[in-house]
Amino acid sequence: MAATTLEMDGSVMEGGGQILRVSAALSCIHGSPIKINKIRAGRSTPGLRPQHLSGLELLRDMSDGNLEGALVGSTEITLTPGKIKGGSHLADTHTAGSVGLLLQVSLPCTLFADGPSELCLKGGTNAEMAPQIDYTLKVFKPIVEKFGVHFDCDLKMRGYYPKGGGEVVVKVNPVKELSPVTMMERGNITKIYGRAFVAGVLPFKLAKDMLTAAVRTIRKEIKDLYVNIQALQEKDKACGNGNGIMEVLPMLLRNIRHNGCVDEFLQDQLIIFMALVKGTSRIRTGPLTLHTQTAIHVAEQLTKAKFSVTKAEDEHSTGETYIIECQGAGATNPNF
Repeated sequence: MAATTLEMDGSVMEGGGQILRVSAALSCIHGSPIKINKIRAGRSTPGLRPQHLSGLELLRDMSDGNLEGALVGSTEITLTPGKIKGGSHLADTHTAGSVGLLLQVSLPCTLFADGPSELCLKGGTNAEMAPQIDYTLKVFKPIVEKFGVHFDCDLKMRGYYPKGGGEVVVKVNPVKELSPVTMMERGNITKIYGRAFVAGVLPFKLAKDMLTAAVRTIRKEIKDLYVNIQALQEKDKACGNGNGIMEVLPMLLRNIRHNGCVDEFLQDQLIIFMALVKGTSRIRTGPLTLHTQTAIHVAEQLTKAKFSVTKAEDEHSTGETYIIECQGAGATNPNF
């Protein structure tokens, strides 16, 4: 008997790629076909963009599945996954589409594969409106390891808008099941470190100017703290011209103020892992973003996970401190 095809409305809440990524990943993990319609209806250019198409094709290949309606601009697709298999897989946006978002859709699936996976992801490593590869390595990776997710990520080449051309190679071992996480105490901030970088034809002076401005801004609010931001020029490991400044506490001052354990950009990326664990996870954070609320909505629709969000009322809380709690659905890898 054929499995029932689930349906997801891609226009709800934030109405963007988040719905697509979480829905498609959970479809693969549970082996359930899914139809997603009104894709990215909330965006100025609705439908699939190259990075979304590449992500869906990657999941199709990883799961020996079938993908219908997958074209750039399409607003409806149907994904029928098979068994998730390890091995080597390639996804190339052929644009500056974010490799961080390719990893976001594929990483949860690799954890439930029948063997180790190696993903070669090509596109933009430092694109706007998407996770920077530096953020993925320095912020996302150490936090997601608390769930039992371990991966190696080799940054082969940076890629910038508009050409892309970046490349990362990610190696992941599957797990039997994920572990619940409790992050309720942030602890004391002892130092701030980061990097200001330029690539291509951009002058090194720009990196130094960004560094100086960043330190000045931090010192206005936090005077007695060790700050170490390095200026770097990348010539051989970058495709195109670009610049950026990466601090390990992103959007630093705003997220320090709410006294949470994760920042506004990490919230939504952790929801799928909270939904898949066996047991209860609790995470202290600032106000929930629309991306996070959307990820919770999709996870509750497609799994048996149950989320609750409450305002923190302890002595360290501010008016913007919240606790996300989830009773996970307890997904297990059938290959163990």
